[in-house]
Amino acid sequence: MRVRMVLGVVLAATLLLGLGALIGRRPSPAFVEPDRPQSTGRLAAAIAAHQERLREVPGDWTAWAALGEAYLEQARVSADPAYYPKAEGALRRSLEVRPDGNADALTGLGALANARHDFAGARELANRALAVNAWSDTAYGVLADAETQLGHPDAATAAVQRMLDLRPGLGSYTRGSYDLEQHGKRTEAVALMRLALAAATEPADVAFCHQHLAGLAWAAGDLATAARHVSLGLAADAGAVGLWQLKAKLDAAAGDLTAALDDLAKVVARTPTVDALLDQARMLRAAGRDPGPSLALARAAHSLFTANGGTDDLGAASLALATGDAVTAARLAVAEWDRRQFGEVADMVAWTLMAAGDPAAALPFARRANALGQVDATLAYHYGMVASAAGDRETARVQLRLALALNPHFSPVDAPIAVRTLATLES
Repeated sequence: MRVRMVLGVVLAATLLLGLGALIGRRPSPAFVEPDRPQSTGRLAAAIAAHQERLREVPGDWTAWAALGEAYLEQARVSADPAYYPKAEGALRRSLEVRPDGNADALTGLGALANARHDFAGARELANRALAVNAWSDTAYGVLADAETQLGHPDAATAAVQRMLDLRPGLGSYTRGSYDLEQHGKRTEAVALMRLALAAATEPADVAFCHQHLAGLAWAAGDLATAARHVSLGLAADAGAVGLWQLKAKLDAAAGDLTAALDDLAKVVARTPTVDALLDQARMLRAAGRDPGPSLALARAAHSLFTANGGTDDLGAASLALATGDAVTAARLAVAEWDRRQFGEVADMVAWTLMAAGDPAAALPFARRANALGQVDATLAYHYGMVASAAGDRETARVQLRLALALNPHFSPVDAPIAVRTLATLES
């Protein structure tokens, strides 16, 4: 299925990009596209208001649903999964008060399931919500996120398109941009994210859009554009951790690992997630410093996530690989693949199988990870290294050239390895 961008004129000069038949096909970090980011102050005020309303009217099912959604957003912005049970309790209370016709609670529970990485459950809940309210753009957003992570590209694209049809705006534009990005449609993804930026009004929303524009530029090796968006995003919201993560990559690309580590320290101080702490551990190792404390915190973060209802064998695989246990990492990555056939998971399966000494088994997964054509130097590097280890020299040359052409600075550790391996293959 090809991308078909429908163009219309808004306010005489602004282009509105619909996604038409968008694409046929994969967040992440691995990511599930969030809805509108909110400041912690605004969230705290919203939670307090909902709680006050429920003290006055305990049977207000809409307030219970709104409270659950606010708790879920608090979990996201604070990286604290301890809010997940609170969110679930409020959303289920809403369903108890109104068991029939309660699309809001079902949609909220679907979003919670996505956050816990129960993507099959999220899909079921989103479809139940849509059976109640077929015009719910938020339910289509939950469905799009779930189908994306489950590796159902056509269904994900259809859900994104329906969301755009119902409510063109920040949430649908960002999901559409992400969908296009996974298919290698970078120009269209940038255009749609610019529309999202134009629709953003809150500082956190503006920073969020600049973050993704910076990420698109970074993936294509346009470091100057990436740096400009990072600067603009941080000017809007200096606490945007995704922008500090991108700044760390830019600082590392410039050879300043001290600055990169300072950037990542800001990230983990605010959102100590497994991914952020593993990023810090890798950077510490690259700088010749002890990654042990970061790895210990990453294990604690993973335990906290699972203790609050999350399932994350992919994160566990990354942890095992970071500590040198490639066999366990491969087993965990395959377990994740059994639950969802997503490109990012395929990449981890390939990388861990190669590390465990089985590049022949890894190669089909490396192909699968790159099947949609996403513009990403790390994916190409992994594919090239797996192909080289499996004896497919031609594929290895093509993919390693691609990785270095896309972004020769994609990693302070892996980029030099790519250069050396390619030189050996071409000698």
